[in-house]
Amino acid sequence: MSSAAVDAFMANVRARNPEQKEFLQAVREVVESIMPAIDRHPEYRKASILERLVEPERVILFRVPWVSDRGDVEVNRGFRVEFNSAIGPYKGGLRFHPSVNLGIIKFLGFEQIFKNALTTLPMGGGKGGSDFDPKGRSDMEVMRFCQSFMTELFRHIGADTDVPAGDIGVGGREIGYLFGQYKRIVNRFEGVLTGKGLNWGGSLIRPEATGYGQVYFASEMLRTRGLDVEGKRCVISGSGNVAQFAAEKVLELGGKILTFSDSSGFVYDANGIDREKLDFVMDLKNCRRGRMREYTDKYPQAEYRAVEPGAASNPLWAVPCDIALPSATQNEINGEDAANLVKNGCCCICEGANMPSTPEAVDIFLEAGVLYGPGKAANAGGVAVSGLEMSQNSQRLSWSREEVDGYLHRIMTRIHGNCLAKAEEYGHPGNYVVGANIAGFLKVADAMIDMGIV
Repeated sequence: MSSAAVDAFMANVRARNPEQKEFLQAVREVVESIMPAIDRHPEYRKASILERLVEPERVILFRVPWVSDRGDVEVNRGFRVEFNSAIGPYKGGLRFHPSVNLGIIKFLGFEQIFKNALTTLPMGGGKGGSDFDPKGRSDMEVMRFCQSFMTELFRHIGADTDVPAGDIGVGGREIGYLFGQYKRIVNRFEGVLTGKGLNWGGSLIRPEATGYGQVYFASEMLRTRGLDVEGKRCVISGSGNVAQFAAEKVLELGGKILTFSDSSGFVYDANGIDREKLDFVMDLKNCRRGRMREYTDKYPQAEYRAVEPGAASNPLWAVPCDIALPSATQNEINGEDAANLVKNGCCCICEGANMPSTPEAVDIFLEAGVLYGPGKAANAGGVAVSGLEMSQNSQRLSWSREEVDGYLHRIMTRIHGNCLAKAEEYGHPGNYVVGANIAGFLKVADAMIDMGIV
């Protein structure tokens, strides 16, 4: 597929999905990088695999009415995009955040197709969520919202149909409320949600999985150049689940953590964020639901810098480092940020968030020859352990921490090797973007061919 053919294809996708910029960005990245595979497999063109792949199998949009503690009736929007089930039931998280709209959910669901395929587990791609903001809401308000949300969603999901999980704004508390309402309505105890509590069907290592997997992937990338995490300076964005457990694994491997952030700004601790400081961050964010600026109240030697939304660059990415672990949200690293990372000596960027780097940033990383692990490969650990949780639920078993972590490590190592092998096979050695997209695409495309025009 030539550049002109890519432009023509994208023009059609843009006409059908106007204003969905994140979705269009995700589609273009995939289409451009899988061109060698399309050229090698004319049967994909004949079966219109790409045209079918960019159209969700099902889009569900619904209202979510609920009552606040003040007695006010509030109304949010709920979404579930069931994108592709060629290799298994739809699988992907639920995001509760004011920025959620159909375009963002479609971008996340589209990425999930390839991410899930890379794990080699039988999971299709889907995503969902709401523009509800759990920040500042009481537990009772969150419970009432989750119950209303699930009262509609339940009819569209199931252990062999669609298995949601958590994402931004949806942690253990929200999963508990959602699962409780699902079980109440359908009168069945089944593995329909992952990220459940350990006492009622959850898996060990699931909370840690995305962050741990991100660092496992970074370690594999570094190993290709004779390096490892020990002694490396790491900057991390975000301060939620992914960022916290990425930091935990970096510390375990002997690295030095310099930063955490939230939507208001970031902390920079030149002395390093050790285990004691990480425990403080975990309590601050998970229990007290506080802001990162409070870190400097406890550790005044650290610096806090507010960051304005929409600023030309984020000074977090100008902190000199060896490894960058973007773990917050989409498009958080722009071209200027990428240039700052490269200029200041960063040799490895490994994504824990979904599509945190803009296309301009990705081009800068690839041109500079630094190690760059795209999110669909590097952050696949979360959904991999979700798949393992589904397996445990199906067998009515609970595996040990060591067993699950061993599976996770092997899966991330296999993903890394598969990405490298496909990049080499299709003429782009060392390019993890091309390798990840082609490896995931081939698995899904072949399944779609086998199943006919459906």
